[in-house]
Amino acid sequence: MDTQRVSIIPLPIYCVLFVSLGALLAIEKLSSEISIIFGMLAVLSFGCAELGARIPGLRQIGGAVILTVLLPSYLVHRSLLPMQLVQSISDFWQATNILYLFTVAVIVGGILSMDRQLLIKGCAKLFIPLGAGSVAAAVVGTLTGMAFGLSAHHAFFYLVIPIMAGGLGEGAIPLTLGYAAILQVPQAQLFAQVVPPVVLGNLTAIVCAALFHQLGKRYPRCSGDGHLLPITAPVLPLEEKPFTVTVEHVAAAGMIALCLYVAGTVICQFTGLPAPLGMLLLTVLVKLTCVIPPKFEHGAYKMYHFFAVAAAYPILFGIGLILTPWDALVEALTLAHFVTIFVTVVTLTVVGFLVGRWAGLHSVESAIVNACHSGMGSVGDMAILTASHRMQLMPFAQLATRIGGAFTVMLALLVMSQLPPV
Repeated sequence: MDTQRVSIIPLPIYCVLFVSLGALLAIEKLSSEISIIFGMLAVLSFGCAELGARIPGLRQIGGAVILTVLLPSYLVHRSLLPMQLVQSISDFWQATNILYLFTVAVIVGGILSMDRQLLIKGCAKLFIPLGAGSVAAAVVGTLTGMAFGLSAHHAFFYLVIPIMAGGLGEGAIPLTLGYAAILQVPQAQLFAQVVPPVVLGNLTAIVCAALFHQLGKRYPRCSGDGHLLPITAPVLPLEEKPFTVTVEHVAAAGMIALCLYVAGTVICQFTGLPAPLGMLLLTVLVKLTCVIPPKFEHGAYKMYHFFAVAAAYPILFGIGLILTPWDALVEALTLAHFVTIFVTVVTLTVVGFLVGRWAGLHSVESAIVNACHSGMGSVGDMAILTASHRMQLMPFAQLATRIGGAFTVMLALLVMSQLPPV
């Protein structure tokens, strides 16, 4: 590790930035301007990532990501961060919804820069380990909860299903709205019950993904080093293909990404399909029909790579600060809940590892994509893939999270509607 850097920031730049932002905070002039806030997020997040990457034991299980998410959550809970800092970041986050910009760049850039044939084969085979892992996780997780004294109803509907529902916004909210309509109880009460397993399930998935990354390093035959499918013919990644990428190509790729997201938003208005899912399906369609010239696909790769390297940890820090309530984590740490959540996620990933090989996928990558099915939507996918050093799997992770989560919610509501009142 380069001792003259704090993560990707040269040490002298980091020190000047740290002192300058500290001075603004001391004189109470810290604003919600994007340059100031992103500088603050960069200093704090890359500092956490560097610390997490250096702690023995923790670094092997995704310490950089875990610390970047959990430390700000704990500091906010204990009121150890200046209120002005927290408020400025929160105002910026709510006003800009910057998380969606990151998601747009990574998903669209990742899909457009993929090899078309690998995308087709990967999508066709992906749902075999995903489906097998989901069924196994539902059964094993429910039985584990029952073994620890929980009812089958509570373990299945309030622990296992929320983990695989696709996060909070597109998973837990529609799930609990459906529960509320069926049970005739307030949705807010149900939502409060499912937040802890969603958050704790995501953290467990981060650890599992980091451990599978270590397994892949130890047994390279099980790993595709970021490729979901075995490559039988030489396929050069875009960055190695002979092509000169200009700033105009990157800018055009960015506008294509924004265009697809806006189109997804329009689809949402007429169909109710979440905008990120609409964008994902449109991007896959655009890639499969080859309507984007190769020069813009190269630009899309550069855009994706920039956001993955420069913005992942600052976004993760914001997620920990704003979207990860420490109280919810503590609430889920009863023995029965913790073990049930842990076993559910482990089953999901291990079955993905075993069945993925049978389905013709790289075992480690298959397990990591399955882990994303237990993530907190796009934010969870980003954390899981960052911990496992496989951000290039984001398109497949989004398929697992969005489509897998939608199916999980629909099936859970169908089953609950057929059961007698509890």
